[in-house]
Amino acid sequence: MTNCNTQMSFEWYKKRDLLVDFKGGEITSDGGLLLVRQADETLGLVSGLRDCVRDNRDSRYVEHGILDLLRQRIYQIVAGYEDCNDANLLRGDPALKAVCDRLLSEKDLASQPTLTRLENSVTVKDLYRIGKYFVESYVQRRKKDKPGRIILDIDSTDDPTHGNQQQTFFHGYYDQYMYHPLVIYDADSGDLITTVLRPGNKHASNGVLKILKRIIKRLQEAFPKAKLIIRGDAGFAIPGLYEYCEKERVGYVLGLIRNKVLEGLSQELKEEANEGYEKTGKKQRLFAEAQYQAGSWSRRRRVIIKAEWSSKGANIRFVVTNLSYIPRNLYGFYIERGGTCEVRIDELKNGLMADRLSCHRFMANQFRLFLHAGAYCLVQRLRYGLEKTEFCSMQIQQLRLRVLKIGAQVKQSARRLVFHFAEGYPWRDIFISAHQRLLADSS
Repeated sequence: MTNCNTQMSFEWYKKRDLLVDFKGGEITSDGGLLLVRQADETLGLVSGLRDCVRDNRDSRYVEHGILDLLRQRIYQIVAGYEDCNDANLLRGDPALKAVCDRLLSEKDLASQPTLTRLENSVTVKDLYRIGKYFVESYVQRRKKDKPGRIILDIDSTDDPTHGNQQQTFFHGYYDQYMYHPLVIYDADSGDLITTVLRPGNKHASNGVLKILKRIIKRLQEAFPKAKLIIRGDAGFAIPGLYEYCEKERVGYVLGLIRNKVLEGLSQELKEEANEGYEKTGKKQRLFAEAQYQAGSWSRRRRVIIKAEWSSKGANIRFVVTNLSYIPRNLYGFYIERGGTCEVRIDELKNGLMADRLSCHRFMANQFRLFLHAGAYCLVQRLRYGLEKTEFCSMQIQQLRLRVLKIGAQVKQSARRLVFHFAEGYPWRDIFISAHQRLLADSS
């Protein structure tokens, strides 16, 4: 075992004796977690999640409350420590203890086994309450904006699985064993409304209509004057969704998979694009619309056709909609989802490691997915505090480096717990501004 009192010297430094020891006292590398807790205070997110999870443990043997466990787990995810195993090293970290309402002198936070037991203790009713809470929390946030339009971006993503996990199946399109989560975002605000874990062999549209019905009903109650629009790729182009939207006067813009009938409808436009390219040598991009009825549809619907011709040849796309925008504008509106929903999925999966669903129980992995969704919500609120700064549009990977990964010496006295940041911290003004903005929002 290494002797912690060891002092090291570096002889290459000639101006003084350069020494290193491990006697710096209580120091953290994650001082920015204080802002994350302040962001949570404005949302009441983790305390709301606590109310959704029933604690069935014997109180005689409980050391860590549900609220403490949720804070520890979600704040760790925001800081980049996505595994329960990380808790074994971080449970005594001064910043993490502080944001979980612990003094330095008090007992450390929970270890990995305790957090794992929490994840495996949740019930179907707990998960239902959490899913409902995420939707309600979103509604309360958006009420402040009084939106005239709400765009729901729906998408699915792959989550590779490893080992004997419940409900893991092989998916032919992704060519792997996986789960197949569904995500629904607000396109304008960037809020994650909900995310639902599904078995790996389910189609992209599986369960989406049932979930959307609950969400849209709540949105119509909260925002009766707002125009609701659903936007998604061809995986969600199912007759039941069209019919429901038309009945409820909800707009939809969904991709369509090409077939022989659609290709016939686009033939004239494709030839026109080809002729334009041959004449000018420049890429041609033309739009048209047609009335089309698939065999499974109850009636004809409006389809937008995009015909593109370039040095790579033809590129034909189809979109079905009940909106009245002109074809070019509507297709532009449709492809905006690539710069919004897909970017946000990337942040959830890769920035916040929401694909780390390694529990055996399927319900435990749904709970994990909700924990990562909670971390995403806190990052969104942190961005609110960073509005009008160069950091407000940064992905979480960059935010961690600049705002969260701040070294600090922590000192505790009888009256105070003080975090001493470096005087040379280059973004101190932004940090102060974010704290003031978040503090004002929580008061």
